[in-house]
Amino acid sequence: MNDVTGTLDEALERLHTTGPERDGWLSNHAPMAVEALVRHGQAPVVHRWLDHYADRLEEPPPPSRPITADDWREALGDPARITDWTRYFGREFDARPWREVLAAWWPRLLPGIAGGATHPVIRTGHAVRTLLASDGQESAPRRAELAHALGYWAARHQALPALTPLAGAPTAAAALDAVPPVPEQSGGIRARLDQLTAFPRWGEAPDPDTAKARLVELVTAATHRYATHGHGEPIMLVHAATAPNAVLRTLPALPRELWAPSLAAAWAAAAAVTAAYTPREAAPVPSTALTPQEVFERAAAHGDDHTIKFTDTALDVADPLALTAAVRSIELNPPLLP
Repeated sequence: MNDVTGTLDEALERLHTTGPERDGWLSNHAPMAVEALVRHGQAPVVHRWLDHYADRLEEPPPPSRPITADDWREALGDPARITDWTRYFGREFDARPWREVLAAWWPRLLPGIAGGATHPVIRTGHAVRTLLASDGQESAPRRAELAHALGYWAARHQALPALTPLAGAPTAAAALDAVPPVPEQSGGIRARLDQLTAFPRWGEAPDPDTAKARLVELVTAATHRYATHGHGEPIMLVHAATAPNAVLRTLPALPRELWAPSLAAAWAAAAAVTAAYTPREAAPVPSTALTPQEVFERAAAHGDDHTIKFTDTALDVADPLALTAAVRSIELNPPLLP
């Protein structure tokens, strides 16, 4: 996607005056949603959509002190340092190619993939997809968006608790079905993630190409599962698919030796969200006869940010059950637009 309208860069410049969160911890989804809207031919609605989203935007937190190559570890996982982290990555991108910076920081950030309810890695995936689509003509707003995404991830970095491996599963779908729900499915995601104790073994990859293939399988399985289980928590369960898809979108920008650990982290993220919110019972879901374009047009008209992002992932999967899952998200989530 090479946005000849300039809408995406305009929207990103508008959003970079705002912070990645509101009310202390709720994520700003606008940069991700507008990237998906532009990618799927909805550039004309972007600024109207942003006008409706404006009351969910806050100013970024004030800076504290610059982060350096010597002291970054003490700032990792400190949400009060969000602006310090964003500025750090901005300086890094001024000094080095963005792919080089990403390759250096990706393995440092992967253990905290669940931080910020997986929103930072999802924002990173959207930013990287935009840069990869720029054909070597990356604009300043797009590089800045990656700095914001990585800065948010570093600030919200949070490792999962130590987990006991359960019996292995033969497929990604079977592995997601075998994830034990957390005992107390109430409260916010941080309280739920603290209850994690064990995951099924799945996703070991002996080589980069196998890792990529299994990551595609995981994204497909998580997207399909939303069709039958999304009612458990319609907003939060989209992340079981969109988080691993963000990792998949980033693979082409990474050294191949990072693909297998990327799969392992993506599985951990998808399993964690599934454990935190999955319902006890599946729901029957009718199929849809809508085309991919028609499904995304409905998601754009609906306007909910999570719905737009999930539909964007469903169109990557692009099979009938994925489209059905996207329609299900439109039905389950409250609309943003009137």
